[in-house]
Amino acid sequence: MTHSPATQQYREKQAGDLQPGDFVYLPGDGPAEEIASVDVQNDDYGVPALVLVTTHDGGSVRIAARSSVPVGDGVPAGAGSSLPDAGAAGASAADSGVEDSSTPDSSSPAAPDAPAPAEPAVVVPPRPEAPPAYTGPSAEEMALIPEPAGTPESVVLAAASNHKGKNGVQVLADRLAKGINTKSGSCLRDLSDLAFNLCVVLKDPDGSLAVADLLNILPFDGNLDRWASIERALALSSFICRESGQTERAAVYEKLLRAPESQEEDPFRARINARVRQRALNEPNLYDKEIFRAIDNGNQEAQREWRFLRLEALLFLRAHGGSETIDEDELGRRIGNELEAVRA
Repeated sequence: MTHSPATQQYREKQAGDLQPGDFVYLPGDGPAEEIASVDVQNDDYGVPALVLVTTHDGGSVRIAARSSVPVGDGVPAGAGSSLPDAGAAGASAADSGVEDSSTPDSSSPAAPDAPAPAEPAVVVPPRPEAPPAYTGPSAEEMALIPEPAGTPESVVLAAASNHKGKNGVQVLADRLAKGINTKSGSCLRDLSDLAFNLCVVLKDPDGSLAVADLLNILPFDGNLDRWASIERALALSSFICRESGQTERAAVYEKLLRAPESQEEDPFRARINARVRQRALNEPNLYDKEIFRAIDNGNQEAQREWRFLRLEALLFLRAHGGSETIDEDELGRRIGNELEAVRA
């Protein structure tokens, strides 16, 4: 940036903290301009790399994600955000015909030397706010989730025993009964599939919740592939408890579901992750194109599979309390529609 502290008043702000409404100095000597929009681009590893800033006047600037930039104090462009220099002031006085008393005359005695101007104060950019510490459920809240009645394998077999002849459930139960390894992603997926089948297909919420609780108590360890199965079980468990009036227990599952959201220690990345997460909640993939294509092709099995995925997405949104585009009441209506379609 080429703005001089001697001629312009500004402070610095981290690029990741810029928001619409801030006034930023673009490269050059112009005044501060108001930001209209801020967009963040990630590199190929998903790490924020570039901040794209667009101003109301049509200007734009690209800033490295971790850079600091000079910003104004909310003074619109052209309204005094640039301070006039001494040369400009003298020229204005000469043009108006008024003698500039600050300019020494050759016939007058020499004026004493003026004191040197003070050095401009060094502006230290504010430290970014630390992300909020994650506060999971308390011990009292976790006590609302009952202990499994026996070993995990026995819980699975007990849930499946109520549905003799249902091949989908029996195949999953037989595979899990050989040994449940909570470090295995495929094992966790089988457990979450069994819980969904029991609840959605066979209308057995109690058996489903017993199986899902084998996953719900597992902590987030940073492995997103394994966490996807736990996340499905938590969203389903929240739905089952809300439908049965167990709101306090549902709230515990919803707190556990948010465990990964506050684990990022870097403040900048935490803010970017929150922005990306909110965008995903506001614009969820509900598989509309795939479902319509299956309907047009008359492929009922494909339609059912896509609707199952849509149901999972809706349950996840409901466990988050809805979004800025779909509220809880609308989610409840859509979930009811998908349950009917999948069970038909």
